[in-house]
Parts: sequence; C-alpha cells; structure tokens
Amino acid sequence: MNRISIADGVALSRIGYGMWRIADDSDTSPGHVQAKIEACLEQGITTLDQADIYGGYTAEAVLGAALKAAPELRDKVEIVTKCGIVAPMGRHAAARVKHYDTSASHIAASVDASLRDMKTDRIDLLLIHRPDPLMDPVETGRALDAVVEAGKVRAVGVSNFRPHDIALLQESMYQPLCANQIEISLAAPEALSNGDLAFMQREGMLPMAWSPLAGGALFAGVRPALIEALRNMAETKGCDLAALAVAWLLHHPAGIIPVMGTNTLTRIRQLSDALSVEMDREDWFILYEAALGHEVA
Repeated sequence: MNRISIADGVALSRIGYGMWRIADDSDTSPGHVQAKIEACLEQGITTLDQADIYGGYTAEAVLGAALKAAPELRDKVEIVTKCGIVAPMGRHAAARVKHYDTSASHIAASVDASLRDMKTDRIDLLLIHRPDPLMDPVETGRALDAVVEAGKVRAVGVSNFRPHDIALLQESMYQPLCANQIEISLAAPEALSNGDLAFMQREGMLPMAWSPLAGGALFAGVRPALIEALRNMAETKGCDLAALAVAWLLHHPAGIIPVMGTNTLTRIRQLSDALSVEMDREDWFILYEAALGHEVA
C-alpha cells in the first residue's frame, strides 16, 4: 500500500483505521483488538485513528491494553489522536458543560493522558479536534510546538478547521500543521468546492476524511439517485458499494486518507478493496453529479 509522508520520519498509510467505536464493541479484550490491528496490517493499513473523547474517554485505554499485551505492534503502526473537546463524562465528569479547551495546560495534560492510556511513548500525529472560539493562537501554537519539541508528539495538525482557522494558528507556530481531518464523502462533498481542499493542497496539508461512508447513511436509501449510480457502477466494476465510494475519495489528487471505522473483522479485512477499484475522470464525475443532485455547470 502506498504511504503519504507528512513530516520527517512520519508517513501514514493510504487508508486509516478509525477506532472511535472500538470501546463500544461487545468484545474489547486485548486479543480481539489485536486481531483488528493485525487484520489492518495484513493489508498495509498501519494508521490507527483515535481521540481522547472516543468511547467517553475510554477508547485510547482499550487500544493501550492491546499494545501492552502485544508491544511488538507499536512499531508497526502510526497512532493519530486528538484533543480539545471537554465533555461531562469520564475524566471530565465534573465539567458543567461540553466545551472546547485549547489552552496550553489542557493540551499538555491531554497528551500525557493519551500517552499513559495508550501505553506508548509517542503520538505520531496529534490533532486539535475542533476549532475553539476562545483559542489564543499564540498559546495554542506554542503548546503544540512544545509537545513536538519534548518528543512526545512527532507531528501536529487539526481537525474540522476551516482555512481561516488554520492560517490563524499556523502564524503562531514554527512546526507545520501537517493534516486536517474533515468530513468528506459522497454524502458530504462540500469540501471539494468550498475552498477547504484547495487550501490544504496549496499549503501541502494532508486531508483526512472522517465518516467517508457517512456512518453507513450513504447506503440507507435517502439519496436514491446516488444509490442507483453507485449500484450501476459497482456492478460494472465488480466491487461493492463501500469500496467504490472510498475509491472515489482516493481518486482525488489531494491525497485524501479515508478513515474507515468498523468493529467487524470481516469488514476490516475488506478495507483495502477500494485500492483495486479503477476509476477514470468520467466515473468520478458520474458519482459527483449524483452526490450533488445535478450536473455540474
């Protein structure tokens, strides 16, 4: 599987495995989580996507238990995680309201908690999870620089940021913001036309797509014309709908990394099927127009 370099010595696999529901599985044992990771590795998927808030602040510890039981896996994967959302649950149960915190003290504490929970000595890519209306860009930028300088984090980026948010934060940093994880799918194609992807391409930032299948809603039948287009093309190409929808993202020249989330081993073993789906420009636009609901102007 091809890899994408985001910083010196840091490269991510072309598809990422999203672990936001890993703590919700009926089996969260280290052995079962290890089986999921190994199923990814068999396909060349080495990038594991986490966040401190996933599973009510428990998902990182579920991964950590697996890495503790099988420490040889740590050097075979890259860990992406996020911080900045404070919800009244788990370690933040005392919070009076869900809010964002991009203060230096919160970032430092979150990184230390993530390292401890995931039983690792470094985070390969740390993302600020959401834009914070109260963000002090100088303080936040210096805090991100500091965790890289301390060797706790190898690269930093953001999630759900718009171009103006990115530019504001980057101006106060010497470390580059390497990635932005945003929602992109056939059900949510806005980033292709609202300037988000264009900005990332201009800045050399890696786009990561969360919910690339719209959490399964893409195939729920709410967009009959899109479903019909997918089914017709999938039949012609001999692939399933999910592989085709992911191949559509992979075809974009920005180098989008779809973050695929599933707890089912059978589905995990099929995540790389999209890489074998051939797609040309006209195929891409057939699906794009079906997603838009009209032909391009």
